[in-house]
Amino acid sequence: MLFDPNSYQPEHLDAETQRLLRATIDWFENRGKRQLIADAQDKVWYSEFLDFVKREKLFATFCTPQSEAGQDANKRWDGARNAAFSEVLGFYGLQYWYAWQVTVLGLGPIWMSANAEARQKAANLLDSGAVFAFGLSEKEHGADVYSTDMLLTPTEDGYKANGGKYYIGNGNVAGMVSVFGRRTDIDGTDGYVFFAVDSQSDNFKLIKNVVDSQMFVSEFRLEDYPVSEADILHTGAEAFSAALNTVNVGKFNLCTASIGICEHSFYEAITHAHNRILYGSPVTDFPHVKQNFVDAYARLTAMKLFADRSVDYFRSANDTDRRYLLFNPITKMKVTSEGEQVIDLLWDVIAAKGFEKDTYFTRATADIRALPKLEGTVHVNLALVLKFMPNYLFNPKQYDEVPSRHDATNDDFFFKQGPARGLGKIQFHDWEPVYAEHAHIPNVQLFHEQANAIKTLLTTAAPDEKQQQDLDFLLNLGHLFTLVVYGQLVLEQAKITGTDPKLLDQIFDFLVRDFSGYAVALHGKTSSTEKQQQWALGQVRKPHSDQERFDHVWEQVKGLSGAYAMRP
Repeated sequence: MLFDPNSYQPEHLDAETQRLLRATIDWFENRGKRQLIADAQDKVWYSEFLDFVKREKLFATFCTPQSEAGQDANKRWDGARNAAFSEVLGFYGLQYWYAWQVTVLGLGPIWMSANAEARQKAANLLDSGAVFAFGLSEKEHGADVYSTDMLLTPTEDGYKANGGKYYIGNGNVAGMVSVFGRRTDIDGTDGYVFFAVDSQSDNFKLIKNVVDSQMFVSEFRLEDYPVSEADILHTGAEAFSAALNTVNVGKFNLCTASIGICEHSFYEAITHAHNRILYGSPVTDFPHVKQNFVDAYARLTAMKLFADRSVDYFRSANDTDRRYLLFNPITKMKVTSEGEQVIDLLWDVIAAKGFEKDTYFTRATADIRALPKLEGTVHVNLALVLKFMPNYLFNPKQYDEVPSRHDATNDDFFFKQGPARGLGKIQFHDWEPVYAEHAHIPNVQLFHEQANAIKTLLTTAAPDEKQQQDLDFLLNLGHLFTLVVYGQLVLEQAKITGTDPKLLDQIFDFLVRDFSGYAVALHGKTSSTEKQQQWALGQVRKPHSDQERFDHVWEQVKGLSGAYAMRP
């Protein structure tokens, strides 16, 4: 289940993609662990990595839509291979992934634009090795686009832009920066503007790197920056939608980066623990250590299963099938949060080793925390997820089955998602059949009972008017609902890939426990009613225990000891 650079053969992807992924792996392995760690510790700008990206045309190949690719048949925006690339970059270091991620975000408003001149310019810059940036967040307002202080004042030949942006990755070198602002002469949403700027312009004032890291997360200001019609990407409500739709595209990379970080950390942790002798026995002989490793492995497997299936829904989306708008925030919010849990479980075992400066793990402990907090916090994404709950649970719709999507085609819909509204009207296919199909797996059956109980809660003890304004209460309900969706896509992907049923049972072991935990938390909420408290306690379940199953999964985990170590 885990990515292993030694044996990685993504045969489900086309030949050129396989070559580029292999070249990326080899670049990192040849550079070696010591150099990567030293560069991170010394906060060295990763110019050699960007030179490699330029030489192999990595970002150009993976980030150029087919419509802008000219005669290059290998260039396309393909969600499946982009997810694989993101996982590889996360595996070796968040800083390298970050250069890719903010390029993805910076390109979003450009590829969504009708401005052919700007699109051609972006394609040419990509081909020359440039990276891009996404100028949305501001120091005082964060990503609150309603309150932007980036102001465009009309002039005789266009506009003058003035204002600051904050947390802008690649802002030091970006070939183009997609900047969100508003016109001073038009009120309301009609005044929104997305426009492109050059980070090397004299009117672009780079202030500082706001983080203590290899990556450059910039603060910059535009001072009387001249903006012509050729620089305008979107105006009005379309600019607002471009911001949100770009984040829809970019959210996905966070989950795959988290997966890559956890995979590399897992190899280090199991190899260290299994070969360390304490009190005359390997550390992994202790029952609590085995439990931590099995839980971490089950959670990491579930992360991969959910993310892989979610890609299929995004790639298959269209104007009448927007189910991805639920699955994407869960990949961002839930998978990245699970990544934190995986690292914590491993860290509790390896303890002081996780602080040592010559390990990948010590970088991972810091980097894994960042991902749930980018492209919207967990709380923002949970609030978004709640919009879909009524239709998901009570109002299913018949859809054709979404296939596994590894085809080498361009994902055109990513850049024509349309207006960012109507979320509450989106319908989903019936979530229960895949649970019923796996009812022979004890913990799936237990979890299905818990999941079904949410419908009982909402029909017999639904949040009252006051509770519907209580975000603390609603977010806990959002966690419970998210688990249902998470389990559904895990089962769908497990069916496609033929996942080991015992491993699947172990996955639902922790899902049963997690659901119970959130139920207890709901019981303890200040505003919970007596009926809600009774419901909550009624959902506390002990997972079905099976020592033979546990031992079977443990053998898989133990087999990873020594399976991979990065070259020195």
